Amino acid sequence: MDSSEVLDPASGGVLATVQAFGVAETDAAIERAQRAFLSWRQVAPGDRARLLRRFAAVVDEHVEELAGLEVSNAGHTIGNARWEAGNVRDVLDYYAAAPERLSGRQIPVPGGIDVTFHEPLGVVGIIVPWNFPMPIAGWGFAPALAAGNTVVLKPAELTPLTAIRLEELALEAGLPEGVFTVVPGKGSVVGQRFVAHPAVRKVCFTGSTEVGKSIMAGCADQVKRVTLELGGKSANIVFADADLERAAAAAPGGVFDNAGQDCCARSRLLVQESVYERFLALLEPAVKAFRVQDPSLDTAEMGPLISAAHRDKVASYTAAAEVAFTGEAPSGDGWWFPPTVLLARSSSDPHWREEVFGPVLSVMPFRDEAEAIELANDTEYGLSGSLWTRDLGRALRMARAVETGNLSVNSHSSVRYWTPFGGMKQSGLGRELGPDAPLSFTDVKNVFISTDS
Repeated sequence: MDSSEVLDPASGGVLATVQAFGVAETDAAIERAQRAFLSWRQVAPGDRARLLRRFAAVVDEHVEELAGLEVSNAGHTIGNARWEAGNVRDVLDYYAAAPERLSGRQIPVPGGIDVTFHEPLGVVGIIVPWNFPMPIAGWGFAPALAAGNTVVLKPAELTPLTAIRLEELALEAGLPEGVFTVVPGKGSVVGQRFVAHPAVRKVCFTGSTEVGKSIMAGCADQVKRVTLELGGKSANIVFADADLERAAAAAPGGVFDNAGQDCCARSRLLVQESVYERFLALLEPAVKAFRVQDPSLDTAEMGPLISAAHRDKVASYTAAAEVAFTGEAPSGDGWWFPPTVLLARSSSDPHWREEVFGPVLSVMPFRDEAEAIELANDTEYGLSGSLWTRDLGRALRMARAVETGNLSVNSHSSVRYWTPFGGMKQSGLGRELGPDAPLSFTDVKNVFISTDS
């Protein structure tokens, strides 16, 4: 079994050495999960619920430890990392109610009765990205386990530490061996086995659109189910009648949170032309005040980028662009990049059209609702976005017209575990979270019972 070094993006130093599973080890993990499924699906709904609540309680006991791992491994600020560990706990608690509520239907038919059952699929493979390692893992494994499936989870090569710890905590909580297994390794090895192995009946992938397309194509060979949460290039649309001070103060957090390494980042700022100059004047001090610091500090609002290679990629978008203003970032060790605001002169500018996945905000004026809709929808992506206006009618018109899976009015909130989350167009397929998520990990079985004598 090979191994790889895990680095601290704030310093570049080595944190740990993690074993990387090969094909044989991955197949063995999948086969253990397949055997565990035979008994896990038979666990009484109330008992499965209790185990998930216990898992949530054990996570809660280790929130600070998990947060510390995420700060050092992913460069997340300590405030964000505490929220992320708490989100794993809360998602487990939320879906612990699902086993006892996976109700089928009784459908009126002649000559008998007809009922439906939600049957678990089997082994579910979950492929997690490096930008939000903990919450995205939980969004997959919690509803999958609640529905009676077993899970094999591949963390990103750059950020495996919290997933490995969560597997240990699951066993500590009493989940049987093989029910939840973390399989570190390369996507080309572990992820590919999730796609190709016939015992894996569904793959959940969060990552780039390019890789998502290849996973979907591979799963098609076995008619294997997929949920895909892919790229984004979300718009933040500010109308002249909005509370401009509030919108300008909120804009940096909407795009620079997690150093812009967020598919939901509002990286395209559309401002109505009558207030364009005023809004930029309000935005500049908010950007300059955004605190890019050692992520372990409670005051930090943004940490480093994930790697040197990614920092170079982000910098390539700003090299030839028109910079309006930037914030501050530490110098020296680590992969730091300042919050940067660019002026988009054309909708063909690469920084306007492509997912930069860094702390870069592109700004463009618009005339009216029609042009705002045209500019917002002129992208292959459709994951999230925001509208700022005091006009309720306009908010509803725009919300229906913008082609995106998640939209906030006078807010930058994208994710709540109580509500569905997912993308339109090339931002993905299917929905995570919300009350219906466990159903996506089941097959509906229809049973007709004749009452004829």
